Amino acid sequence: MRPITATLINLYHICHRELWLHAHEVRMEFFSDAVQDGKQLHETAYPQRADRNREIMLGGSKIDFYDPKTKVVHEIKRGNKAEQAHVAQVKYYLWLLEQHGAPGATGLLEYPRLRQTQKVELLPEDYAAIAAWEADIRCIVESEQCPPVINKPFCKQCSYYELCYVDE
Repeated sequence: MRPITATLINLYHICHRELWLHAHEVRMEFFSDAVQDGKQLHETAYPQRADRNREIMLGGSKIDFYDPKTKVVHEIKRGNKAEQAHVAQVKYYLWLLEQHGAPGATGLLEYPRLRQTQKVELLPEDYAAIAAWEADIRCIVESEQCPPVINKPFCKQCSYYELCYVDE
């Protein structure tokens, strides 16, 4: 199995079906206006940031903005509807940094359109949670069956919507 990434951690907290599809290289993000909007926001929200921060690849995950002087991971999101998944993703980045010899980092979840910022820290109880997330993700991804449709209101915003609801 490919390495578990922060993207898979994020998807695990949103939809196991999307996680399974993404892990099996079924990608629909390219057709999503929401995903394209998020990429544009990422590129334009903080134009000066690229001068101070670094992009880092760790274990298959890409941290877009990391300030090595202040040890802060910055994660930009469009909206806070999936806040739990966003926090989990940033905690996973912090855990990855620690596993690769950079302990003590903190994170900032930034919602520029909402003018909100949330501090994220890796807490002692997060180590067990991350191990459990990884174990669950391995089980989901290694399953031969794609998980069922979850039929939640946010499904209509998902790039996989038409694929999941093709029979309806």
